[in-house]
Amino acid sequence: VNLRALTSWVGIARLFAVVLSCLAFSLVASTRFFGGPYGTWCMFTWCFCFAVTLLVLLLELLELYPLLPLSWDDFTSAFSMLATLMVFTSSVVFPTTFISSPCSSNQCARQAVATTASCLCFLAYAVEVALTRAKPGDISSFLSTVPGLLKVFEAYVACLIFSLLDEYSGKPGLMWCVAVYSLCFIFTLLIIIFTIGRCLTYIPCPLEKMLVGYNFLALLMYLTATVLWPLYSLGGRSRPNPCDTNCWWNKHLGVTFLTIFNLIAYLVDLVYSTRMVFV
Repeated sequence: VNLRALTSWVGIARLFAVVLSCLAFSLVASTRFFGGPYGTWCMFTWCFCFAVTLLVLLLELLELYPLLPLSWDDFTSAFSMLATLMVFTSSVVFPTTFISSPCSSNQCARQAVATTASCLCFLAYAVEVALTRAKPGDISSFLSTVPGLLKVFEAYVACLIFSLLDEYSGKPGLMWCVAVYSLCFIFTLLIIIFTIGRCLTYIPCPLEKMLVGYNFLALLMYLTATVLWPLYSLGGRSRPNPCDTNCWWNKHLGVTFLTIFNLIAYLVDLVYSTRMVFV
């Protein structure tokens, strides 16, 4: 038994994440008011993060993780980054969707406490990411470096974009943007999977330079999408009134901002990857 898995700073952060995610989904489940796609997403996020983090703790406590056919450090780094993003999204979406003002009922109080627990859970995962991030010069696990963490961020933002896409068929400009989102997501996801599965060594070309080339190409593609998406989806169309959370205008505006976020992420990724390879 490896007690350091529970007593180290990383282990303590994971314990907090387990307790807080359990508290969040338990309180929301007790209200029985989490229907619809947004509520289902939030519940899935808390339950998924709780289950995987508990599994990680048990495998490290019993020292069983070396038996798994994967890069453990890459897996835990990628999961902690993914959990940080997922819990952050839920911490914003849940209160926005389900908590109304004034908040005076018992149900609302439990929802507010669940939101607080979710915010603290996000901080716990963020601390884990900070503690496990590779130091300058340490390349033992790619996904713990800044470019590796950015790969997880880019894939997650692409998933958010997919969840907001609608009314793009028949418009060449928008179809090109969807192709950009899809191609970059597929290649980024393959890089993450191959890294965790220790398959990158089988690629018959210089991996580091290939990643720099891919980041440059993805940056150019996202640059075109940043211009074309708002031009073809919002240009010449006024915002309808009223416009609720499912309104096409809000979805298209959300895709516009998420495209900009990924454009910045690929730019930073390119800068860091270039420094790692050539500097």
